[in-house]
Amino acid sequence: MIIDTHVHIGTGLGFVMTEEDVLYSIDKYGIDHAIVSNAEAASHDHQRNLLPESEQKTQVECLRRAIKFARENPGRISLQHWVKPCEEITSELKDLIESNLDIIKGIKFHPYHAGCSFTSEKCRKYIDLATEYGLPVVSHTGTEYDDNPQRLYEMAKLYPGTDFVMVHLGLGSDNKEAIELCSKLPNLYGDTTWVSTKSALEFINKCGDDRLLFGSDSPIDGKDTYLNNGRGDRSLYQEYFNEFKSMVSPETYEKIMWQNSARLFDIKL
Repeated sequence: MIIDTHVHIGTGLGFVMTEEDVLYSIDKYGIDHAIVSNAEAASHDHQRNLLPESEQKTQVECLRRAIKFARENPGRISLQHWVKPCEEITSELKDLIESNLDIIKGIKFHPYHAGCSFTSEKCRKYIDLATEYGLPVVSHTGTEYDDNPQRLYEMAKLYPGTDFVMVHLGLGSDNKEAIELCSKLPNLYGDTTWVSTKSALEFINKCGDDRLLFGSDSPIDGKDTYLNNGRGDRSLYQEYFNEFKSMVSPETYEKIMWQNSARLFDIKL
């Protein structure tokens, strides 16, 4: 059994990630359930410049697309709402979330592509929203100030009753700071997206095996992201599907590949 907690749809920022590619990939590579977020909610480009208005979509538009995908694929697809912190929380957005809480499994942030710090008031209003609905907060982390693991740690410490997922464990780093921070708070989880199996083992040794989730970013490198990295090199995720099984106990493997995610995001398989 495998739950992938970090899957995308959306076109923009040089990516084309379609619903068809997601369904192809989960069928071909044995993913039982995928939690999807719509990357079209990004408001800033790779250089953190504000995208032209013509290239932006409202978060309500983005959420409606993700909801449609999940509704068309019950039991296989659920979603996280990728927020646009630059937008206000409208009654339309709240109504849309409230009427779809059975398939909305988290509130998703990408501080780098939102152009603001995770600790900013713009983001905090959406953390408050997640707390109001009892949803986990899921955020990209990297090596900039705004998306640094430290920022996520600060918010997780401030909201002890809300669960937070530190996606990437600090993308572009050796993951050590992120793992150390996760070890300090019981409501701070990590995921495996672009995280080496070596770092995953360090996380397990430092934090236990109850707070690490399988995630991939598929289909960011194309519909065969689970197989290769787009340049033809073997994907990191092949290690998780194969060699990782012999690195940990069967019980730990099941926890990381699906059980922790099923518990945190309330997924019934």
